[in-house]
Amino acid sequence: MAGTCSSVDSGAHIERLRAQLGGPRDGALLRFSLGNALLAAGDAAAAAAELRAAVGFDPVYSAAWKLLGRALADAGDTAGAQAAWMQGVNVAEARGDVQAAKEMRVFLRRLQRAGGAT
Repeated sequence: MAGTCSSVDSGAHIERLRAQLGGPRDGALLRFSLGNALLAAGDAAAAAAELRAAVGFDPVYSAAWKLLGRALADAGDTAGAQAAWMQGVNVAEARGDVQAAKEMRVFLRRLQRAGGAT
């Protein structure tokens, strides 16, 4: 029963975020939030689309690159995940975001060990 309520809350949250698209609050943070909510709800492909929009609004948003890589990996696009994390590492290093760069390098190594990337 708690799972049902959570699912309903998640759906309502996603719809509230979607209602703001194209409005004055549309931007990297809104798209990141929507992508995060979609990923949590199990829709990795839709999450990836929103996270791509987030980095389109703000190409130096390290957290969005990191989550985009995860969404792509969850959607089965290992090459896309690798590319997103590699770009994310570059962005994070340029911004001095050491922790995000470190995390994305770990994700890349795991992907490579799993045979999903070269």
